[in-house]
Amino acid sequence: MSFKENKIDMPSPVCLINNTEDGGLRICQEALDILDQITQPVVVVAVVGLYRTGKSYLMNRLAGKRKGFALGSTIESKTKGIWMWCVPHPHIEDHTLVLLDTEGLGDVDKGDEKHDVWIFCLAVLLSSTVVYNSLGVIDNMALEKLQYVTKLTEHINVTSDAVGGEEAYSKSTEFMHVFPSFVWTVRDFTLDLDGKPITADQYLESALTLKQGNTDNVVKYNKTRSSLRDFFAVRKCFVFERPGSTKQMKKMEELMDDDLDESFVQQSEAFCTYIYTNSKPKTMRGGLGVTGRMLATLAQTYVEAISSGQVPSLDNAVESLTWIHNSRAVQEAVEFYHCEMTKKVQFPTETQQELSDIHAGVEKEAISIFIKGSFNDQNQEYQRDLVKCLKKEYEEFVKRNMEESRKACGSIISRVFCPLEEAVKEGTYMQPGGYTEYCSALEEAVQQYRSEKGHGPMLEEVLSNYLAEKSAVGGNILAADRSLSEAEQKTEEEKRQKEALEQQNRQLEEQKKFQEQLIQDQKKSHEEHIEQLKKKMEEERKRSEEQFRRTQQALHQEQIRLMQEGFWKKSAEMQEQIDKLTKEIKRKKKKRWYQRI
Repeated sequence: MSFKENKIDMPSPVCLINNTEDGGLRICQEALDILDQITQPVVVVAVVGLYRTGKSYLMNRLAGKRKGFALGSTIESKTKGIWMWCVPHPHIEDHTLVLLDTEGLGDVDKGDEKHDVWIFCLAVLLSSTVVYNSLGVIDNMALEKLQYVTKLTEHINVTSDAVGGEEAYSKSTEFMHVFPSFVWTVRDFTLDLDGKPITADQYLESALTLKQGNTDNVVKYNKTRSSLRDFFAVRKCFVFERPGSTKQMKKMEELMDDDLDESFVQQSEAFCTYIYTNSKPKTMRGGLGVTGRMLATLAQTYVEAISSGQVPSLDNAVESLTWIHNSRAVQEAVEFYHCEMTKKVQFPTETQQELSDIHAGVEKEAISIFIKGSFNDQNQEYQRDLVKCLKKEYEEFVKRNMEESRKACGSIISRVFCPLEEAVKEGTYMQPGGYTEYCSALEEAVQQYRSEKGHGPMLEEVLSNYLAEKSAVGGNILAADRSLSEAEQKTEEEKRQKEALEQQNRQLEEQKKFQEQLIQDQKKSHEEHIEQLKKKMEEERKRSEEQFRRTQQALHQEQIRLMQEGFWKKSAEMQEQIDKLTKEIKRKKKKRWYQRI
């Protein structure tokens, strides 16, 4: 099993969400398996729009390919459901760009508006940038065809505390806070913007101007415009001239840039550059980052909700991500630790410090795997589980290292002290002057034992046990040595006891260092957990603050527009939302988030 940060470069798209025979939706396992391998953060760009408007071509451009998503050249819609293409992000290192090409809306053969609404909702829920593609111009007819945006409040559930904190926000503010950026691409554009002092963005915002009044026609006129302005904090517009003749457009996959209209190529490059540069990594509320495998869980959660007749809930999605991916992150981090330690540790290590150094390096990587794979680990519940699991794993390696060290030391002792033991059995030292010879041979054997390699950290303990076991042998030889006077024997006995005490002190010093090293290991482990957690929480805090500021800025701009259009009451209501957001941003800045650790 590989635990490295995986990135996928798919040769071609696969279906992510398919249509069932009864008009429902189902998730495709092949796409889930691909996403499951992506442990990197993802930037998700989804394209939606009426069928046969050239959505797939834009996605192929973003993938850096001419072929991929099916283009087709007939009036029939080629894309069914939602198709996915994952490629390395061209501008952001260690990120994956996930492109979602959706089924064309308004297909006359299908004629299922409810199905179209769900496709649109899924594109919004899964993406960090949603691209709406249309033909011609942005006029009232074009906006009426985008009526799906008005259905979002009925088909997506965001709880009242979704924006966080103690403040209650309006529903539109909640949506704006969690919804993706919105890019409108207008294909085969015929008006001349260059001849007027107006940009494509200004053209879009002008088209979204509201009308005064309460008549049915005015309410209908304002509905889609208000929804776009209320739900999407970031809006961008690109216009594209026709890429070439009708004949050329039927074989777009075969054409090189030199075969296309120069303005179209430049406009396409500007669009791709904007997406690469400005599309943010996919996040949930609170700045929680989403990886490829988390995106798979999101897609499953939303499709299951839709299939069961429920409204997809962002809160439920967060709960699913929390339970599934935190448990998995702990498991993968522990498995990684065990596998790497098994590969890297050669038992016994010469010292406990050597084992500790290997442990520190592997544990750091294991914590990193957990941190990257964890999601919304409130109060560090799952990280505490990881601490316990890694501690237990390390204790097992320490225990085995001690056992292997004892075996190695025992083997060395058997070999080194064998000649001495044979001499003792033969009675070589049971004669006058034999004790001196025995002590000399014993000292030589001890020195040889200590000079050998491969003892491990139990060197002195095993030696102490052996010498204690053989202590009576030395006493018997001393007592039998008639060449020594009674006073000399007493002196030698005192010397023997002193040497035994010195050996005991060596063993105690060895044990003390061993315990101190374990305490130091635990301290380093704690510091490493804290350091990596702080880094992740700081990143989430910054993303969360960015979400709030983006919403705050969008509301402020919308407030100015409402005043310019004469909607004073709505402008005043929006000020209340702005004040709440300002208060929340200040509260978050004052809050010492790191105290949660």
